[in-house]
Amino acid sequence: MDILDRLFNKRLYESDSIKLREKFRTSKTTAFDGVPTVYYDVLNLESDKVGTIELRLTMEGDMYYYGHVGYNIIDKYRGNNYAYHACKLLFKIAREEFNMNELIITCSPENIASYKTLKKLNGELIEEVDVPENHELYMRGEKRKCIFKFRISL
Repeated sequence: MDILDRLFNKRLYESDSIKLREKFRTSKTTAFDGVPTVYYDVLNLESDKVGTIELRLTMEGDMYYYGHVGYNIIDKYRGNNYAYHACKLLFKIAREEFNMNELIITCSPENIASYKTLKKLNGELIEEVDVPENHELYMRGEKRKCIFKFRISL
């Protein structure tokens, strides 16, 4: 753990290929959308920030179309399997720290990179669905979602 992590008491999770540094947590009452979420920076082994990933701790309401996990890799770092490795480490955190044994992760059908990542993670494509017209994702232009299920175990 580096000095900044110790100074701000940030949790750092490491695997042999990636690091996740917890940025902050929200609860149902502190989250702007009422969804308890844990946010992480994705770091490569040199501790460069290569992206972000978040773990949503509930699937209440219309969260099904978002899924439990959202990630974004910075453009210049794409193509290095960082999303794959970040998800693998996040699965371990979800199971060990939050007792989650199943996760939903979604992607838009045209997002080929994410689709391939979710297949590589051995996700089960359970359906491709239309996003309801009154949903925030639809209003942002995301009209369809591929819904993947992941069973995680110790």
